[in-house]
Amino acid sequence: MIDLPFMFGISEFTTMPWSFDEDVERYAKLGVDTIEVVEAKLDERRFAEQMQSITIAGLGISGVQPKVRTFFNSKMTPEPKPLDERVACLRASIERLGKFAPGVPFITNTGAHPKGDMAEAMKVAGEALKELASVAADNGVTLALEPLNPTSVNVESAIWTVDQALDVIEMTGSDHVGLCLDYWNIWQNAGIESAITRAGDRIFTVQASDWRTPRSLADRIIPGEGDIPLSRLIAATRATGYDKPWVVEIFSQDVADSLYDSDLEEVIRRCRSGMAAAWAGSDDQG
Repeated sequence: MIDLPFMFGISEFTTMPWSFDEDVERYAKLGVDTIEVVEAKLDERRFAEQMQSITIAGLGISGVQPKVRTFFNSKMTPEPKPLDERVACLRASIERLGKFAPGVPFITNTGAHPKGDMAEAMKVAGEALKELASVAADNGVTLALEPLNPTSVNVESAIWTVDQALDVIEMTGSDHVGLCLDYWNIWQNAGIESAITRAGDRIFTVQASDWRTPRSLADRIIPGEGDIPLSRLIAATRATGYDKPWVVEIFSQDVADSLYDSDLEEVIRRCRSGMAAAWAGSDDQG
């Protein structure tokens, strides 16, 4: 297996049919460098052992997806409903898992305001992130706010552009709050390369997949097999000095050709090849 010139990561969302233990074992075998941990996959009785198994397998951790990661509720995580309970859940995730993932971003987004008040959602998210920033600092981790695609507005999120996310991040006044840059979500933003430049060293993690016109709410495809200009986006991100993992995060449900129903080891191999090709293409971007 040829070494890659970057750290290649896989989110556990990409291999949802596998258990946490299968993810760790198979990622290590397939040349994956880092794992994006999905807390919901952890066994409540064994989570410490499971988190320690990542290092034993030779993997790094690129990020953590907490069980509750939004401040307003969302289709993916509708409960609990009260804001204070959701903030408490995120705090608990940081305190529980932070010691196993030093320096790692815990990924968040706003959730969907019940009345569609996006301005209020941004304000509340900024205040909650400011409160949680000190918790993250105390536990040696960070927070990464993720703007989602317009397909998720008022379903999972109130923000859909990098600039909106950066505005919320700036509200916190904390160096422990940064950006989760997911290319599938933001590739259609107007002026995206300028926004990536603005983000600069506030990019805490990068996620990639590819786009076809969605057939469901979870219809992402393998990098390099769709419409996203990945090489151009990677080049813009590399220009900021970003040197952390490049993580493939795929959701594939409720479609006839779901990747979840295919050979997931082959999916990871194709993802690795697709990211390698996109990276090589980024060298040619002026």
